[in-house]
Amino acid sequence: MTLSSERKTVQTPFLRYAQDVGWTYLPPDKALRLRGGEGSPILRAVLVEQLQRLNPGVVDSVTKAEEVISRLARVRPTIEGNLEAWEYLKGLKTVFVEAERREKNIRLLDPDRLEANTFHITDEFRFVSGHTAIRADVVLLVNGIPVVVVEAKAATRSEGIAEALDQIRRYHEQGPELMAQAQLFALTHLVHFFYGPTWNLSRKALFNWKDEQAGDFETLVKTFVAPRRLLRVLSDYILFVRKDGELAKAVLRPHQMRAVEKVVARSADSEKRHGLVWHTQGSGKTFTMITVAKTLLADPRFQNPTVLLIVDRNELQQQLFQNLEAVGFGRVEVALNKHHLRDLLKRDTRGLIVSMIHKFDQADSNLNTRANIFVLVDEAHRSTGGDLGNYLMGALPNATFVGFTGTPIDRTVHGKGTFKVFGGSDPGGYLDKYSIRESIEDGTTVPLHYQMAPNDLVVDRETMEQEFWATAELEGVADVEELNRVLDRAVTLKNMLKNRERVDQIARFVADHFRQRIRPMGYKAFLVAVDREACCLYKEALDRYLPPEASRVVISRGHNDPPHLRRHHLSDDEEAAVRKAFRRPDEDPQLLIVTDKLLTGYDAPILYAMYLDKPMRDHVLLQAIARVNRPYEDETGRRKTNGLIVDFVGIFDNLERALAFDSQDVEGVVEGLDVLQTHFAAMIQEARATYLPIAQGETEDKAAEAVLLRFRDKEDREAFYRFFRELEEIYEILSPDPFLRPYLEDYQALVAMYRLLRSAYEPHVPVDKSFLRKTAEIVQKHTATQAVHEPAATYEIGAGALLALIQETTPETVKVFNLLKELHRLVEARGGGQPHLIPIGERAEAIRRAFEERQLTSRQALAELETLVQNLREAEEQRRQSTLSPEAFAVAWWLRVQKRLDAGRADELATAMEPAFRQFPYWATSSSQERELRKALYKALIDADIKEVVAWTDEMLTLLRRAGP
Repeated sequence: MTLSSERKTVQTPFLRYAQDVGWTYLPPDKALRLRGGEGSPILRAVLVEQLQRLNPGVVDSVTKAEEVISRLARVRPTIEGNLEAWEYLKGLKTVFVEAERREKNIRLLDPDRLEANTFHITDEFRFVSGHTAIRADVVLLVNGIPVVVVEAKAATRSEGIAEALDQIRRYHEQGPELMAQAQLFALTHLVHFFYGPTWNLSRKALFNWKDEQAGDFETLVKTFVAPRRLLRVLSDYILFVRKDGELAKAVLRPHQMRAVEKVVARSADSEKRHGLVWHTQGSGKTFTMITVAKTLLADPRFQNPTVLLIVDRNELQQQLFQNLEAVGFGRVEVALNKHHLRDLLKRDTRGLIVSMIHKFDQADSNLNTRANIFVLVDEAHRSTGGDLGNYLMGALPNATFVGFTGTPIDRTVHGKGTFKVFGGSDPGGYLDKYSIRESIEDGTTVPLHYQMAPNDLVVDRETMEQEFWATAELEGVADVEELNRVLDRAVTLKNMLKNRERVDQIARFVADHFRQRIRPMGYKAFLVAVDREACCLYKEALDRYLPPEASRVVISRGHNDPPHLRRHHLSDDEEAAVRKAFRRPDEDPQLLIVTDKLLTGYDAPILYAMYLDKPMRDHVLLQAIARVNRPYEDETGRRKTNGLIVDFVGIFDNLERALAFDSQDVEGVVEGLDVLQTHFAAMIQEARATYLPIAQGETEDKAAEAVLLRFRDKEDREAFYRFFRELEEIYEILSPDPFLRPYLEDYQALVAMYRLLRSAYEPHVPVDKSFLRKTAEIVQKHTATQAVHEPAATYEIGAGALLALIQETTPETVKVFNLLKELHRLVEARGGGQPHLIPIGERAEAIRRAFEERQLTSRQALAELETLVQNLREAEEQRRQSTLSPEAFAVAWWLRVQKRLDAGRADELATAMEPAFRQFPYWATSSSQERELRKALYKALIDADIKEVVAWTDEMLTLLRRAGP
């Protein structure tokens, strides 16, 4: 068995493993019959039966069931329609019951009784939308409704997941009616298994599926498609979020699902009343808390409970409330003040209450003694400090308390107190833990690197030691306000940090660094100053080196601020506009100057660099630097692989002292750039030994031939792609740097080699888009090198140009790839209007595969391509003279090129089919016309003594659909 076979190594085992855990396999032809045609995504016969079974007395006839299916099938082919389809699955839609003369909810699935549902899996799921057709690898259907679409790629494809995601994007464009029903998609190429919500197709919404026991492909598949778990995901772990009038969709990640299940289990445990959840910054803690709240309120075991969501500051309360509204949470009580909170609890309010922790100050004991009260405390390391935690727990003596934190708990007395309050019931102190290292491995966050600023810009170490590190209050600093109180006492240090000459030098350094290193990648930056006055000083200095519109100050407003601070005050609307503009690529401002604001709770994935000129430690430092750890990828190919901290205060001189946490908890938080330099040098040495000698000492054409032949094996090629992409990511981070100078020539040669291979072997993949920005600049400057160059497109597309390529004196291997590339471009450019070109393109692709798999030598491949080009020339000539319609002419050439019929017989058969194409011009959009056309084509093929009548007709119509507008 070959590992490069997508079907044998990935798709077929997927189907087998799904059957092992309870799914029933439907062959494509049987699934098509149950669907009632390629235009229906639903197994209509199955859903008719299940609607009646799940809704006795409500859906009491086939007619009523068909009516529901028609409504479901008509949902808009958009995210709004997808929300409506999900509401059907949740049982939120109604039908009118004549006997009772009222609307009643209908159920399309039963998440509580597994046996009441049907679970089908099928493959090669062909779906036609209008005149376009898609073919999904695998589709999972519950009660006849497609809920998961799976794309499989061969295990050897290094970019298989990216290619599969592009397929899913295409399905949304070309088969939106199918994707309006499906709630999830999964992508796998054996080595990895990812999933995401339909209608949210950004790379950052794609999550790595893993289960605590999972490791091999079989376990990954079985845990993901396990019927009970999948029903739970569909009903409880999908969130539709409406913000600023726009609807978005999310699905929980594995660690979020795990935490929800553990918190709900803890809530049902009468012996244990506390738990602590640490999910690192950027891993979706807010959605986890919201899902816990929704689950507790919906679970009948908890008998109409009260759930309190507790935050420790106003902006977090507002942010949380907006999130609750966005996910359609219904009625939420927000405690307006201490008296209102006490009144809500005394009145035994059920449902959800949102409150800030300080509103429990001086709260009466035993305000509510019910046991079915569940308190979810955000930022637990801060919220329960001092006496507030005592008042909270005294007011609700029998409640269950679960603390959530985005940072690990430190080893100080303060940290031990947090463990004592929440973590005493669990080994290691945590009910659930999702560490920084795990989030990096999953791609939930990106690694952080740091760079020490030049020595003359770093603050005096002795002053730092005396006024910051040695201050007793540093023990357990949990938030920015507390840190600022420490810094207010550090008079000498603050004056040193705000020295005008130093500020100017740092501003000049930041401007140069940003222009040279950050802006070329298309990213943005924060400059973090010691206080609000320092922010204003930095703004004035930066304006001397960058355009004024490039930077903005975002600070809190003070009533008694002097004029030089008031000048930078922003109204709420202005600040909201700045926050929004900063998140957008290629828009000003590029750099925000901050000290408190935006260091917690502000997510801008395009933020890459943080210039740090404010002493910090522990939770404050972790929360601040986590602003730059969010992944980012866009359609232009911009892909963020890490975040960068530039340190002006010497925090990272001693990371262990700056972060008083267990080393295993913060392992891999930040790494110096010197580590990357060492790795880059080692990779270039490997390239010098393994890859660069391939083309050395050869003329350009011979060098190209040597490279193409060396990487003819697909697995070798994929290994080189992986090597190059890793090298490219490190180059992107380090460039420009004098360190790179000795390696540039070799790096450029590897770029050219990568470009040659991608262009030759993957002509359908745009090569330039696969480069990161700084490498793309190299490509623009060095479009050809002494050693290797990409086969160039030099002629106007057409048969004449292709014949000229055959006559060139280049080596046979290079000729093969030049011809393949030009044929691909020809079909891409003209295939839509000239469908007869498509079979020529398909034949060229078959030759490419055979050559790549060593079934053909260079000479044999060149001979076959030469014949194909002669066919193309003949086709161009005959097309000019032919009176056949474009469809009939395309069929004639398909018969000649793909079915190898002789010219006379192919033309005779196409001529016999011609009247049918004229008679049924709207067959691609009309199912009745398609039926009649098929009958006519069947008859023509039978008369011509063709055996595979149905298969040939299917192939012909697929060809013509591909060429459709």
